[in-house]
Amino acid sequence: MNMITNHPPTAELQALDAAHHMHPFTANAELARKGAKVITAARGVYLTDSDGNQILDAMAGLWCVNIGYGRDEIAEVAARQMRELPYYNTFFQTTHVPAIALATKLAELVPGDLNHVFFASGGSDANDTNIRMVRHYWAAKGKPDKKVIISRKNAYHGSTVAAASLGGMSAMHAQGGLPIPDIHHIDEPNWYAQGGDQSPEEFGLERARQLEKAIEQLGEDRVAAFIAEPVQGAGGVIIPPETYWPEIQRICDEHEILLIADEVICGFGRTGNWFGSDTFNIRPDIMTIAKGLSSGYAPIGGSMVSDEVAEVIANAGDFAHGYTYSGHPVAAAVALENLRILEEERIIDTVRDDTAPYLAEKWRKLENHPLIGQASIVGMVGSVVMTPDKAARAPFASPAGTVGTICRDRCFANNLVMRHVGDRMIISPPLVMTREDIDTLIERAWRSIEETWKEVKRQGLLVAG
Repeated sequence: MNMITNHPPTAELQALDAAHHMHPFTANAELARKGAKVITAARGVYLTDSDGNQILDAMAGLWCVNIGYGRDEIAEVAARQMRELPYYNTFFQTTHVPAIALATKLAELVPGDLNHVFFASGGSDANDTNIRMVRHYWAAKGKPDKKVIISRKNAYHGSTVAAASLGGMSAMHAQGGLPIPDIHHIDEPNWYAQGGDQSPEEFGLERARQLEKAIEQLGEDRVAAFIAEPVQGAGGVIIPPETYWPEIQRICDEHEILLIADEVICGFGRTGNWFGSDTFNIRPDIMTIAKGLSSGYAPIGGSMVSDEVAEVIANAGDFAHGYTYSGHPVAAAVALENLRILEEERIIDTVRDDTAPYLAEKWRKLENHPLIGQASIVGMVGSVVMTPDKAARAPFASPAGTVGTICRDRCFANNLVMRHVGDRMIISPPLVMTREDIDTLIERAWRSIEETWKEVKRQGLLVAG
C-alpha cells in the first residue's frame, strides 16, 4: 500500500507502526503498548486523526508549518519541479535554477550582510556545516587552534552527533558519548527557574557575561564561535531578559569570535518579524535556517553566511563538505513558493500587527490559573510554567515532566496539541491562526490546565521540591 487514504482501522495501523517504525525521542516499547496517534490529514491549523477527530495543532508540527496545512500551491510547484528536474546535485561545478533563485531570495530577506547560503536538508546538518565552516574559516586565516565553540546548557541545535554536542541537553549527552571535543557550554538565560532574587535585567547581564568569562578561561586564541537560539525552543521557550542579547552582541563584537544565530525555530516569522535576529537586534556572522523555510512541506535547511566569512572560505580552496541533497531542486522550489506566500499574503505583518498581540493578551491571562506561575510569549511562540507554589517559583517535588506529561495527555484528550518540556507547556502554532483559532486554543488550553490541576491534586503531586 503506497498511499493510505481509505485506511485500515486505527488498531491495525497502530500494530503495524509498533512492529516496524522506530519513533524519534520516544520510548518505543511504551508507545507500542499505548498505540501511536495516527494523523491522516490536515488543513489550516487542524489535524485529522484516524478516528476522525479534529485536533488544533498549536505546535505547527515541529515548530515548522508556518503557512498552515493544505496549501495546494505548494503541491503544484513540487509536482511541476519533479517533472522538470526532480534532482541534480551542486557538487561538481554545476547548479540549477531553484537553488539559484532561493539563494538570491534568501540574501534579500535575511538581515545584515548574510548574502550567501550553504544548503542542507534540515537544521541538524546545517549546524554540522557550521562547525566545519567556522573551524575551516579560522584555519584559512592562519589560526587553526581556534576550534572551540561555546553554546548553552539546555540549548537544542539538532540531533546528529555534532549538532547534539552543540546542544546542551544532558539527556542527549548521556547517550552516545557526547559531546564531541571542543564544545563548551555556559548557563542559559532562564530567569524564572534560575534567577533567584535577581531582577530579570541583572540576571540577563550575569548570564551573558558568562560568555566573556568562558572566552577568558579558554583563551580567545582557541574560541571559534558562540552559537545560540534567539529564543530557546525545545529547551522550553526560554525568552531571554531584555539585557541579554545586547550584552552578548557587545562581547562578540569586542572579541575575535564568530556569532551564530540558530534561527531554525525563530526564522520566517515566528517571533513577529522575519527573523529572531530582527526581533532581538542580533548581528550574526552565520545564521542557521530550516523549518519555516519550507513550512515543513519539504526537508530543507541551510547556513546563511556573511560576506567576510564566505570570502575567506571561497579563497581557501575546496571546502571538503556537502550533502547529496544540498539545494535539492524540489525542496528549493517548495521553499521559494512558501516564501512567496508568506510575503504576498503579508502573513508576518498580520502576526506582528494583529494576531500575535491578540494571542499574547489571551495567553498571559493563563497566569490567573492557580497552577500557572508564568506565561511568556513573543510573536507566535510561548510557554506556561506549572508550579505548586507561584510566589516561590517552585518546581514540583515529583520528577520533572511528571505534571507536564499529565497536561500533555489532557491536551490530546481535548483535541489540542501542546508540547511539554519538563513541567512547562509550550506552543508554536501556525502563523495563519485567526482570532477565532486563538480563542479555541486558549479555551482548550485552560480546560486542559484545569483538568491537570485536579488530577495533580488527586495524585498528591501539588508539592514543592
